Amino acid sequence: MKAFGYHKKEKLKSRTELQAIFTTGKSFSVFPIKVFFVEKDSTDTSVPVHAGVGVGSKHFKKAVDRNRIKRLLREAYRLEKQSLHEAIVTQSKTISVFFLYLDKELPDYTLVREKMKEGIEKLIKRINT
Repeated sequence: MKAFGYHKKEKLKSRTELQAIFTTGKSFSVFPIKVFFVEKDSTDTSVPVHAGVGVGSKHFKKAVDRNRIKRLLREAYRLEKQSLHEAIVTQSKTISVFFLYLDKELPDYTLVREKMKEGIEKLIKRINT
């Protein structure tokens, strides 16, 4: 797989995994992004991280705005995921991650990228402890 790709296999689509993330998973916030995650021990490291993004429709009524924010989140994750993948593979685990956008205003890409980087670094620290 390409290093900076975001392939179909990496996307978090399973309803059971999503439900597990929100019910039994851990979370933290790097405003305006909230990160939910669940760690799993696994020998299958072909896809060490399953990731998903979301935006609430409470603050963004128009689907166009929600879709734009989701595109920004996916792009920021795609460019910043390398360190997370390396950390997960070294521990021979798998992880499911969901990034939720919380703010009420449309974001700028530079802000999303910066906060995504902070969120991934914080996630790596949480996994290592």
